[in-house]
Amino acid sequence: MSRLLRGVGAAAVVGARGLSLGPGARGGSSRRFCSRSRQALPSPSPAGTENGRRRSPLAWTVGAAAAAAAAGLAGLGLARRAEMEALQPDDGGDDDDLARRCAGFMAPPVSGLAELRGRRGAMQSRMEVLIMETQGQVCRALAQLDRGASFTVDRWERKEGGGGISCVLQDGEVFEKAGVNVSVVYGHLSEEAAQQMRSRGKSLKANNGKLPFCAMGVSSVIHPKNPNVPTIHFNYRYFEIEEADGTKQWWFGGGTDLTPTYLNKEDAVHFHKTLKEACDKHGPALYPKFKKWCDDYFYIKHRGERRGIGGIFFDDLDSPSKEEVFQFVQSCAQAIVPCYLPIVEKHCHEKFTPEEKLWQQIRRGRYVEFNLVYDRGTKFGLATPGSRIESILMSLPLTARWEYMHSPPENSREAEILEVLRHPKDWVH
Repeated sequence: MSRLLRGVGAAAVVGARGLSLGPGARGGSSRRFCSRSRQALPSPSPAGTENGRRRSPLAWTVGAAAAAAAAGLAGLGLARRAEMEALQPDDGGDDDDLARRCAGFMAPPVSGLAELRGRRGAMQSRMEVLIMETQGQVCRALAQLDRGASFTVDRWERKEGGGGISCVLQDGEVFEKAGVNVSVVYGHLSEEAAQQMRSRGKSLKANNGKLPFCAMGVSSVIHPKNPNVPTIHFNYRYFEIEEADGTKQWWFGGGTDLTPTYLNKEDAVHFHKTLKEACDKHGPALYPKFKKWCDDYFYIKHRGERRGIGGIFFDDLDSPSKEEVFQFVQSCAQAIVPCYLPIVEKHCHEKFTPEEKLWQQIRRGRYVEFNLVYDRGTKFGLATPGSRIESILMSLPLTARWEYMHSPPENSREAEILEVLRHPKDWVH
């Protein structure tokens, strides 16, 4: 058994959007960066082409996303460029490397460059850099495919401590709605949050009823327009709590999962194999464990079906060591672009019928049902006074549909995907 697997408890997950919630969260300018930024990324070349030549649909890599990031910085607005130019390196060494990495973010880091430098080796800083890099890579990869896309980059702060950066695209040519959020928050856990964690097996000893915590993560849901392109969700997060005696508990959670409107077996295999390759770098038992966990978690009980065709999901991962789990999370985050963008590029310009669009809207309704009825992070956030509602509901599509007693014909493409959602498959063996 992989050493990583020994650290996985059988606890229920908090949910993908739990990190950006909490009392006192509000939209607005950061204390360090005075304006709320709203700028459009530059329009790239048409999807699937490179210097006028057709590119292989499976040629996407993280390196390609990084190249898109470099090209994207040149076209940002003057205010945004001034912010990012302030992060450009002027010395050598580690500071130089950190500044270069920050220059690839969608916005300056939540904690500020000086603070990241001051605690460079701490896991909090390393995880913040990772989630900021992930946000930048994914956003620029999406913008490179969608010529009609424009990302709103929205900084917000939380009264109790910390803040976040929400990047949201709406009504593009390829994507109906794509949100990629980063949050870095700290303060004291609410009693409700502490009870929820204790119910998952956490033994938390408060000091006069207070539990200092720090949490950070990147969370995204991407809804395409074309029903032949699936929706993707991913979330990677880190949590740290200080108990009354000074002991610190920490854990990681996250995952990536796919929700297609229609089943394409080649796409399913590509998606799952890419995630499996990321997991296998850290142990052969991880992918099957986290694939099953994903199938079990994204289950719509009142419908008797899964939300999608799964992927990987894990929570409360706190062994064998902080460094080993971080390296695993980093591998998973780096697999997001290559597991998804080739599928988008392959199908985003395919023709579809009104009937296929209708089925997409019905499936979107199921997506909404899961997020509002079962997702623990969404439910917890909506029940928390002062939560940032826009960030919580970012996962919902612009459009969805519910039809009374809708049932697809037997042996149809619609019935085919339902069969897989009711009986999950092994896509890699």
